[in-house]
Amino acid sequence: MSNKNSHQQQLKQLGLAVIQTEAEAIANLQSHINDRFVHACELMLKCEGKVVVIGMGKSGHIGNKIAATLASTGTPAFFVHPGEASHGDLGMITKNDIALALSNSGETDEVITILPILKRLGIPLISITGNPASTLATMSDAPIDASINKEACPLGLAPTSSTTAALVMGDALAIALLEARGFTEKDFALSHPGGSLGRRLLLHVSDIMHKDQDIPVVEETSLVSDALIEMTEKKLGMTAITNQKGELTGVFTDGDLRRMLEDNTDVHTTCVQHVMTVGGSTITPDRLAVEALKVMQDKNINALLVTDNNKLVGALNMHDMLKAGLS
Repeated sequence: MSNKNSHQQQLKQLGLAVIQTEAEAIANLQSHINDRFVHACELMLKCEGKVVVIGMGKSGHIGNKIAATLASTGTPAFFVHPGEASHGDLGMITKNDIALALSNSGETDEVITILPILKRLGIPLISITGNPASTLATMSDAPIDASINKEACPLGLAPTSSTTAALVMGDALAIALLEARGFTEKDFALSHPGGSLGRRLLLHVSDIMHKDQDIPVVEETSLVSDALIEMTEKKLGMTAITNQKGELTGVFTDGDLRRMLEDNTDVHTTCVQHVMTVGGSTITPDRLAVEALKVMQDKNINALLVTDNNKLVGALNMHDMLKAGLS
């Protein structure tokens, strides 16, 4: 084996060793989901304010992510840097809040310094530490044990397995609370309106459909040539066909036109009701846009008519879906 191949193999083995070590650390957390974990959940469920997450250094980075996860899954939360807390940011914390402090050693000076202030406020304290006998753990109302056997760093210095364990325990709290609150996909979308999930769960057909004068429509007594003019002007690749009462009776599409031309049917003398697709695929305006997309995909069609009590109220095509970010 060449030196290059040997070096590459060594790098792979080192990477695999890190993953193995951290995977074992996560697996060992299962025994730490105990009564203290349950008590921490109950405290957060009863909280009338926000969960204030505190952590220093790498624990601070993990705490920031945990706070973001809590906030996006139904538990209002924000992160406070313990160093800044001692210089005024403690004013952000109210008596209705609850504190979640992270420290692998449980002895981080900046965190320990503000504990008496939190106690004076009378707010519950939850901790995630790697040392159940530490100052932070013993001062906590609900100390959660996230201890590990060893760091993935071969020097045992860089926080690796310990930060992964703390992050996973934070996720466990957040998701347990999500389930306990009955948090739904719609709730999640409301806090993520700019993301793809928000668009998929909040956007309705009525939000993106073509309305009023933009709807391609001709009466069923019209000639095919008139229908073609309407299709060309409205640019949706089809036109709705209605009776004199304005009720939808069918749709004329590009496919219908191709079949006509194959049969040498005259577009200038043929009434559109004789060559239209009767009925056609429809959806109501109150349905989710993603449901309209599924109908179009399942039926392999590029456009869809929108009706309300069989009255034509809108139309949309696949391009509208793409513009709305629903592809």
